[in-house]
Amino acid sequence: MYEPIRTKSVHAMADPGDFPHRSREEELDIQLAAHLAALLAVTDELRALAPATDLDDAAEQLASEVARLRGGLPPVRSAVVTAFHEPHLTALHQRAHALAGRALVVAASRADTAAAILAARRMDAHEGAARLVGAL
Repeated sequence: MYEPIRTKSVHAMADPGDFPHRSREEELDIQLAAHLAALLAVTDELRALAPATDLDDAAEQLASEVARLRGGLPPVRSAVVTAFHEPHLTALHQRAHALAGRALVVAASRADTAAAILAARRMDAHEGAARLVGAL
């Protein structure tokens, strides 16, 4: 009366060997590297708009952390050319503060002390800079 099913059901459990698995630590490494790379991009943009030695130092520290998390692969960096505009600077510092906060959460979850300290320092620096730029 009914024809037998000849193909696998779409509702059947996938074979564990069908797709690659990553450990929780590997996933957190990827996530932390992404947050730090995004923070590096914003830092590079801030360096182009308002050059400062502390931003240069922070960019180098961020680049080395991203490279460490990516197994030695350095992050891609670009030169940013933008007109100087103070509200833009405030927004960049706020974005950098938020990215550093996300990186801090992942670093704490991963128990990566070096990355957590770097993220916390960047949060403090960008919070102070956003207030300073906003007050001008």
